[in-house]
Amino acid sequence: MTEFIEKRVSNVRNDVLSGITVALALVPEAVAFAFVAGVDPLVGLYAAFIMGLITSIFGGRPGMISGATGALAVVMVTLVSEGNAMGDPGENLGLYYLFATVILMGIIQILAGVLKLGKFVRLIPHPVMMGFVNGLAIVIFISQLGMFQKTIEGEKTWLQGSQLYLMIGLVALTMFIMWGLPKIRQAKKLPEALIAILVVSTIAILLKFDVATVGSFIRDGGGTGLKGGFPTLKLETFSKIPFTWDSIVFIFPYALILAAIGLIESLMTLNLIDDLTETRGNGNKECVAQGSANIVTGLFGGMGGCAMIGQSIINIKGGGRGRLSGIVAAVMLLLFILFGAEYIEQIPIAALVGVMFMVVIGTFAWSSFRIINKIPKTDLFVLILVSTLTVIFDLAIAVIAGVIVSALVFSWENATRIRARKRMKDDGTKIYEIWGPLFFGSISAFNEKFDVKNDPDVVEIDFIESRVSDHSALEAIFNLVEKYETAGKKIHLKHLSEECKELLYKSNPKFQEVIEEAVDDPRYHLAANPEKFTKGLFEK
Repeated sequence: MTEFIEKRVSNVRNDVLSGITVALALVPEAVAFAFVAGVDPLVGLYAAFIMGLITSIFGGRPGMISGATGALAVVMVTLVSEGNAMGDPGENLGLYYLFATVILMGIIQILAGVLKLGKFVRLIPHPVMMGFVNGLAIVIFISQLGMFQKTIEGEKTWLQGSQLYLMIGLVALTMFIMWGLPKIRQAKKLPEALIAILVVSTIAILLKFDVATVGSFIRDGGGTGLKGGFPTLKLETFSKIPFTWDSIVFIFPYALILAAIGLIESLMTLNLIDDLTETRGNGNKECVAQGSANIVTGLFGGMGGCAMIGQSIINIKGGGRGRLSGIVAAVMLLLFILFGAEYIEQIPIAALVGVMFMVVIGTFAWSSFRIINKIPKTDLFVLILVSTLTVIFDLAIAVIAGVIVSALVFSWENATRIRARKRMKDDGTKIYEIWGPLFFGSISAFNEKFDVKNDPDVVEIDFIESRVSDHSALEAIFNLVEKYETAGKKIHLKHLSEECKELLYKSNPKFQEVIEEAVDDPRYHLAANPEKFTKGLFEK
């Protein structure tokens, strides 16, 4: 009992400390993504708070962090600008269209969870997962390079001279602390990211370094500061946005795209966290939680969001495993907004950049370089394709393209595996033993195996080593039977699966005469009724 309690207390400590670290890392990310979307920083911060809190409590993956993300922000830019153009100057109508779209996005995500579409994430191949991870690591790295710029008269310019060297030095110091602290035996359990941020912040403040801080970053982007109040219901959204068919036509495509991107990024992050923690999350539950969080976020004036791979990895690496870590991160973020703005604004951007660079190093699948010559070239192509598309476009396009290419490669490879072994019986009957899957991709090769004109009067086609997979295969069998009967020859089909026979019987009654039901091969019974066989085995 004592050991159990100590373990729980240790987990609570890790969750709390990791949650504080995540909250600090969330601030510049949420603000930056709000600027990308063209909205006030508080819109991004409120989204990070509400999304993080609801998904941490009700989500399907403890330890995963959700908030405003860049993948969604880049889609919202066009939505907000087009919405603003539909209203009077200064009316800021695009912001209210954004809130309405986020609400509809949440409804779509809930429907995806209720319909249990989350399970389809299992269809994502490993090369796509590796490409996703590598691409996202590159995207995070590139996004941090913008922190090495400053705003002069409204224009971004790269840091130079002592400012650049000081920025690089503080980033390097942060990374060194995070790398070296776990190597000290007595400090292994300490939250290295949080300690690195505190140490670098203390040095920068005491020595009065002229470096960019969270506060200056917000002001450079056009914001007034981090401080704000509790998020309030934005009921004016429903009066500002007319509930008409034109409004639905305008926001629905954006809502659908945002919902798809959010679910794909969340479910793939869930899979990644599953691998890191060797546990199993619930994808459908996460869909419902993400959708619910987005609905609430839209109602309270947030920009919506989804799972954040960078912050999720910070949390996991920091020891955050339970729901408490995400709750602490969300609550601390709100406390920063309400009471701690002046302190948080003093944190050097360099410290947070250093933390994110360590996330990049931890996120990138470095093993992909070692396996370049060990995996099929098609898998390598998919890996590189997904990584590239993630950087150039967005996650949804990259993953969908990767899955499509992988599916086409799989179909092509299986299409070439159809075989027909031919032999003759003593009575002159010719037997075709079919090997390999019979589906739309292998139909052409399947038809080439038969010589209807020169075959004897009686032909048997044995499907015991083949699987009839789709309607195209059924149609091919039907056409083959017709060809033999038109030629005046008898044909018998043996060892078809139960569902295949049922479909053929429904398509044409004459198959009752062609298909042989009486089979005595035990291999066929095992292949045709695997569930029945397994059930009987366990009953014994």
